Amino acid sequence: MDLERSAGVLLHLTSLPGPGGIGDLGRPAHAMLNWLDRAGCSLWQFLPLTPIGRGWSPYQSRSSFAGNPLLISLEKLAEEGWLDPEDVASFPETARVDFKQIDSSKRAGLTLAAERWRSGGRPGSEHFEHWCESNRGWLEDYALYAALREAHAGKVWTEWPPEVATRAPRALAEARRKLSAAIEFHSLVQYWFYQQWESLRREAEARRIRLIGDLPIYPDHDSADVWSRPDLFKLDARGEPEYLAGVPPDYFSKTGQLWEAPVYRWERHLEDGYRWWIERVVHSAACFDAVRLDHFRGLEAFWEVPAPAETAEGGSWARGPGASLLGALRSAMGTIPIIAEDLGFITPEVVALRDAFELPGMRVLQLELEDTSSDSEARIPHVQRCVAYTGTHDNDTSQGWFGSADEAVRASTVDFLGGDGSDVVERMIRWVWSSGAGWVVAPMQDFLGLGSEARMNYPGRREGNWGWRLTHGQQTDRLADHVRQMNGETGRLVGVAG
Repeated sequence: MDLERSAGVLLHLTSLPGPGGIGDLGRPAHAMLNWLDRAGCSLWQFLPLTPIGRGWSPYQSRSSFAGNPLLISLEKLAEEGWLDPEDVASFPETARVDFKQIDSSKRAGLTLAAERWRSGGRPGSEHFEHWCESNRGWLEDYALYAALREAHAGKVWTEWPPEVATRAPRALAEARRKLSAAIEFHSLVQYWFYQQWESLRREAEARRIRLIGDLPIYPDHDSADVWSRPDLFKLDARGEPEYLAGVPPDYFSKTGQLWEAPVYRWERHLEDGYRWWIERVVHSAACFDAVRLDHFRGLEAFWEVPAPAETAEGGSWARGPGASLLGALRSAMGTIPIIAEDLGFITPEVVALRDAFELPGMRVLQLELEDTSSDSEARIPHVQRCVAYTGTHDNDTSQGWFGSADEAVRASTVDFLGGDGSDVVERMIRWVWSSGAGWVVAPMQDFLGLGSEARMNYPGRREGNWGWRLTHGQQTDRLADHVRQMNGETGRLVGVAG
């Protein structure tokens, strides 16, 4: 990957401001591109954009390929004639997303738009059908899964009738016949999502702004991926996970993290040449300029916890596919457009795997500063092949982190960065920007100097995450001009159109 010296912002689409109650792919997203352009930023990083699962988490998705319907702009659908302006709900602007309310409102709007499309004679159906055929590899199973899940009151697929859960051909054929309208609806929703996404991507490309996606290493158990390809996962005869994925106790959680995801049956992936993984990464590469592979270390060795379990403490390490998978991706794609999320418990073997395929890793200044014994020269590397951050969505905001750090860390941070601690976040950003890292990124919360109230995620906590939003008036032209000046002073304006 080309890590031309560049800078940008970590800001999930749901966090954009606007009257729709949640950020979306309409005017809020295009306004963000305007702001990035003015700021001289050529990187915009997101969390996963796939359909969210339990806890409204983008990392517990119901598909590795589909787009999140909550991100579709109903306003844009109204502009195209599928809704009347009064059909587009407007919500008081708040600093957090009410996911339950927005899920209901968005579904109602999308349902009405689909009805209008059908009653209008399905205009543009030739293009729609061509898109469906081009994406048949994932869309067919996803749309059927989504329709079946609705037909069974949102139950996980292992609680469906056995013949449907196990994908008996005759049962699936009957389901496709009975649920044809619902299948068409979910296909149409995905078509709208990707039409709006492509519009955003074209504008970003015109402005020479790279879009960075996020690829969770595991799909959720309750997903189209696991239901359609159970042979690729360690499941028992009932389709339940034999082992759950997660991580052992670490910096983020004293009892580790236990995810609602089965681990892979890697020998089966190897047998078919890692086809599912290749299709997944190729699909991501078609949507983004690069993707952060969450929990990269799981490719070298992964933590598996015998199911059922309450915490991740009882797990053990198992060997991952390593160079075998990455070699298959390189053979299929040439360049592997992956940023390795190599945080947490990282062994020399993980580093060797990352470096053997010349993948950029991640460095997070908050984590570096917490190690008060660390050599200051090692805190942010002088090598180009990495992406450096002040913090990530899993950390507290930098202001919140500094305010809650122990006295030794606070003193060491001030000693390292200079000043008296009153402008510590500004100094953290500037330190990262001045480093030798090819790409540098800061969460929007850090540019705004926000505290813990703006934190996006508490790893290991199942509820109350992901809801933070910008409000109007926070993202100013003055801030953009300040960021642009810093980008110019640190040599990071290269490739910016504006």
